[in-house]
Amino acid sequence: MPTILVVDDDRTIIHMVTKALGASGIDVLSARDAGEGLEVLADREPHIDACLLDIMLPDLSGLDAFEQFQQADGKLPIIFITSDSSSGTAMEAMKKGAFDYVLKPIDLPALRTMVEKAVEIRRKMLVPVEMTVDISAKESNDVIIGNSPQMQEVYKSVGRVAPQDVTVLICGESGTGKELVARALYQHSKRVDRPFLAVNCAAIPETLLESELFGHEKGAFTGADRRRIGKFEQCSGGTLFLDEIGDMPHALQSKILRLLQSQQFERLGSNEMIQTDVRIIAATNRNLERLVALGQFREDLYYRLRGFVILLPPLRKRGQDLTLLLRHFLARFNRELGKNVETVAPETMEILNRHRWPGNVRELENVVKQTLIQATGSLIIPEFLPPFTTYGSSSPEEDRRHDDESGQLASFIQDRIDAGSENVYAETLEFMELRLLRRVLDVTGGNQSQAARILGITRGSLRTKIRALGIAIEQVTRVALNAGE
Repeated sequence: MPTILVVDDDRTIIHMVTKALGASGIDVLSARDAGEGLEVLADREPHIDACLLDIMLPDLSGLDAFEQFQQADGKLPIIFITSDSSSGTAMEAMKKGAFDYVLKPIDLPALRTMVEKAVEIRRKMLVPVEMTVDISAKESNDVIIGNSPQMQEVYKSVGRVAPQDVTVLICGESGTGKELVARALYQHSKRVDRPFLAVNCAAIPETLLESELFGHEKGAFTGADRRRIGKFEQCSGGTLFLDEIGDMPHALQSKILRLLQSQQFERLGSNEMIQTDVRIIAATNRNLERLVALGQFREDLYYRLRGFVILLPPLRKRGQDLTLLLRHFLARFNRELGKNVETVAPETMEILNRHRWPGNVRELENVVKQTLIQATGSLIIPEFLPPFTTYGSSSPEEDRRHDDESGQLASFIQDRIDAGSENVYAETLEFMELRLLRRVLDVTGGNQSQAARILGITRGSLRTKIRALGIAIEQVTRVALNAGE
């Protein structure tokens, strides 16, 4: 159960917060002044997950109290309670790393959301991310499991670069575990005693993203009713994880570049230059080189981010890691769901091995959970699997063919763009149609009537397309016959 500390001399505030957060399963401890709060923190640390700190205390000013709490525990998220939205003390504390502040009278639903977010950030800073091939007793969410050569290289990369104060770019498909790697880099870095904050660049609208990162002054835009301290200022001395940076709007990229070059920036609506000291770890599931070629990502920012690159392999290319991960998730969800599933039937394992796992480890996690909910008894049979795992399953040979064809299509499109074509849509349709007809004619051994039925078109339309695309039926037939020999 999460535990927070409320430091306030107003009993009404303590009562309201205790009742509101207690209903959300959060244990609330209280103190009437800073001295008492520090004693509670010393007794319970690191079991205090967040702190609500009144700006006006009987024994200390809010800023002095904040600095003492920071000295006691530099990772503790501190939320100020203030009755003055323009309080200079609260703003100064935000600059020094306070998590946020709430105004009196307290909006309790908003406070619950803020506290839950602070508790989750605290967890990410404190709970170590383990990188292991031994899954015994590893039922946590915070573990990277893998014994494949590709994952061994990831572990080595984390070990090499984590202590170095350089920018790291983590590349990999969605669901491969990029945030876990970012946290591992933070936890093995020299900045581990300072904050770790994460921002998903794809999940926040452009106007809000700039404010989230750089902050803004009151009146900087419609709705900016108070000054906001951004993540770059709030996280000074710590580590900022910019997830999905390939989706960052182009206009913001120049500001990120300047910050990487000088560790300086300006808040929205201000001309004041602010100095910071933040290590940036970025991640993307997109091909940044291609985005650079398309003019959608700044080339100079791309090379700045590539201080060190870690490539996370997709699950389909990690061999027996699938079995290790499956056992890990089975152990975890057996415990969480009160199940006792011990064995996976061979035919079920065959289906899982053939599945392409486009969602990678995250998809496998969801599949195991859904399967255990459906399962009865101790054996997983194919009927318990979600339907989509059996649709589109493929052999290793088909996997390689799919990868080759996807690469050919991507290369063709890029080549036409690079050539300055203004007819890429029609050219790409022709490219795909040619391969579609060849594949179906290959399957039917050149039988046009059967191919037309499979394609859902008339035989006359098929003949027209064959002539237009220059497909040689005799050659297709020979290929099909040779394949069957």
